[in-house]
Amino acid sequence: MKIPCEIVVWQVLPLIRRELAKELVQVHRLSQAEVARRFGVTDAAVSQYLTKKRGGEYSDSPSYPDFIKAVSDSAAAIANGAEVSEEVCRLCIVVKRCGLLSEIYHEQTGAYPPKCAGAYVRESVDSR
Repeated sequence: MKIPCEIVVWQVLPLIRRELAKELVQVHRLSQAEVARRFGVTDAAVSQYLTKKRGGEYSDSPSYPDFIKAVSDSAAAIANGAEVSEEVCRLCIVVKRCGLLSEIYHEQTGAYPPKCAGAYVRESVDSR
């Protein structure tokens, strides 16, 4: 069985990067090259985030609005010079606390997540 940290690496981190990249390019007008430099990835990786070739699609989750609000706050901080790594860590905590990690875990594994995956609302997972 997968542990939640594996889900974070394969699903959550690409999702965080995708939403941050989108916000930084569209709202804060950073170039894809600048976003790539700050993220420590290639320009091509940022292009894939922006075209949704990387990062899963979880916008139908009831937890997603809380996540997107936090992404907006983090993107503003990054645009103003905050460390990307600190903001990504903060967003990972948000994903765990709002229940999105539990939902993604359940979707990816078919199993109910362990307690270490954070907030868990059985009804929202069962209804998906």
